[in-house]
Amino acid sequence: MIGKHRIKELMDLDKKHFLHPTSPIKQQQDQGPSFIFTEGKGIYLKDIEGNTVIDGMSSLWNVNIGHGNEELGKSAMEQMSKLAFSSCFATFSNEPAIRLAAKLAQVSPGDLSATFFTSGGSEANDTAYKLARHYWILRGQPNRKKIISRTKSYHGVAMGSTNATGLKPFRDFTNSFDPDFCYADHFSTEDLRRVIEAEGPETIAAFIAEPIQGAGGLHIAPEDYFKEVRRICDEYGLLFITDEVITGFGRTGKYFGMEHYHVAPDMMCFAKGVTSGYAQLGGVMLSEKIHQDFMELSTGTLLHGYTYSGHPMACAVALKNIELIEQEGLIENAEKMGIELLTGLKRIQGERRIVGKVKGLGLMAGLELLKDCQTKKTFENPVSPLIVAEAAKRGLICRSVVFDGQDVVVFAPPLIIKKEEIDKLIDIINESIAAVEEAIVK
Repeated sequence: MIGKHRIKELMDLDKKHFLHPTSPIKQQQDQGPSFIFTEGKGIYLKDIEGNTVIDGMSSLWNVNIGHGNEELGKSAMEQMSKLAFSSCFATFSNEPAIRLAAKLAQVSPGDLSATFFTSGGSEANDTAYKLARHYWILRGQPNRKKIISRTKSYHGVAMGSTNATGLKPFRDFTNSFDPDFCYADHFSTEDLRRVIEAEGPETIAAFIAEPIQGAGGLHIAPEDYFKEVRRICDEYGLLFITDEVITGFGRTGKYFGMEHYHVAPDMMCFAKGVTSGYAQLGGVMLSEKIHQDFMELSTGTLLHGYTYSGHPMACAVALKNIELIEQEGLIENAEKMGIELLTGLKRIQGERRIVGKVKGLGLMAGLELLKDCQTKKTFENPVSPLIVAEAAKRGLICRSVVFDGQDVVVFAPPLIIKKEEIDKLIDIINESIAAVEEAIVK
């Protein structure tokens, strides 16, 4: 057991030296880090005090294969022992990056065939916008530079991806508003058409959408929504970009979320599940047509690149991760266990007074909280953070979404989860909601 002195030392050092991402600074300074994790195995994490919790969010929707997978560690060590890093600038290359690009072309929807590698999802989104704008410059239409995204969308926190994010608080964080980004209602193709007409089709480079909105509150598109989006993009000559950073590599019970809608994009952003978080990697895939246009029209240097684009070790980990996802049937398990998760959440809906809509696809699911489920009246102050806090006390990590007037608890456990573990998750969240109901519902 780690001594109290060491724990206090780490807590104090954390507060003094570690500025945490997407975290309340005051909470950190008042209470220190909520967990200091030291180990992970399967769907579980263990903290410095010896507490074990279910990672009901796969950390950040990304530990698809679960924690502590030794084969991924071995693949990293083997690659680092041979070639830890080499640049991919100036047409230099390495075998893991080449093999991974070829594998991605094999498993991705439509005719996506070429990959630009990044270090993560925000970089992938920024890259997609830059490549879309450069594409139209090459095509002799430089005024096509606007990017349309959707309300309640989340596309990352780099400068471009922040502006594409439809959740306004992320844009309000800084005064970097970019007028070349605009937003359509999250499930209205009529509003998409209205925005295109209002902005002028000749000024728009691309439309970007998540197959399922994750950080925006677990919103699943109507069945024909993306087919109509594809038709509208083709009608006006827009590139259609899908953001599969969260939904890729089995999360929804398909390899990629857009496969549920039988629609193929012109570009696809990915990250997170490509390595299950064991290494930092993301990328943008281009359709065969877009790639062909780049090859034919580009005469100079592609002036965009990251130091770690095509990182050999990260690509080797991704190849092993994808191999294990396929060998162990984790995509099929995500579909099967997703049904179990949704069934359990619907049972909670029938037992608890404040649970409104239950929604999910594969191992992405959410519970909407309402003060009155009959009238759809919401709470004056969101209660999902209270439920998340109660769940943490009982050994379950989940997440609340409160942006844009929402009040949702979301779940995204590792794809290796078993039925008995789903049952345990359901029991904990049911107890947590019951405790909050008892405290606040009169």
